[in-house]
Amino acid sequence: MWGDEICDARYSKSCGGMTEEFRAAWEDRDVPYLQAVYDGEGDVAGYPMPLSGESNAEKWIKSRPAAFCSTDSIELLARILPGFDQETRDFFRWEVDYSNEELSGIILDRTGLDVGRLVSLEAIERGKSARIVRLKITGERQTVVIGKELFIRRALSRSHLYSSAFVVEAERDSAGKYPTRFKLIGAGWGHGVGLCQIGAAVMADHGYTHERILGQYLRKVLLRSVY
Repeated sequence: MWGDEICDARYSKSCGGMTEEFRAAWEDRDVPYLQAVYDGEGDVAGYPMPLSGESNAEKWIKSRPAAFCSTDSIELLARILPGFDQETRDFFRWEVDYSNEELSGIILDRTGLDVGRLVSLEAIERGKSARIVRLKITGERQTVVIGKELFIRRALSRSHLYSSAFVVEAERDSAGKYPTRFKLIGAGWGHGVGLCQIGAAVMADHGYTHERILGQYLRKVLLRSVY
């Protein structure tokens, strides 16, 4: 509960080490208990904050910080993930690689935006978990800005990207104007707001109580019976 209201208890598969605040994914308003929190004990060590800064986001995404949802325990994942999700093990950190033609075609098919050959993909706003809120796509025919995170994830994949927390590496040919390939290096699975399912499962496996687990992700809420 938050005051006299039942909480809007959002959750995602894996926060990638830092949860996201509500406004980064949906309406531009503050939800006091859906804030960005580190998915670990104590404070983050060794990483500059906030992750909304581009250089900070790149350092975070390209490394593997200690976090509850940073697990490779096959036995644990087999217990907590449905069968179709167990095909994927790289939910905490992941990479996707496209040719220029492939990615521009995906953008056209998924959004109807004909940008032509791609010049660049640039994050112009990130949330506090490093998830991109607004992405600038520059092509030979037009430049567009898209967002928020779910639209970005759908626009850059035949299905959807694991998350919008990614950095872009472009490979160029000798001419240099148009990249030949784009590599997206990313973190997390889902929007990242609220409870981190894999992080919560790891905490439970380590013996944390349900009160402590919920308090990790939904700060300052109260647990009480309303029936």
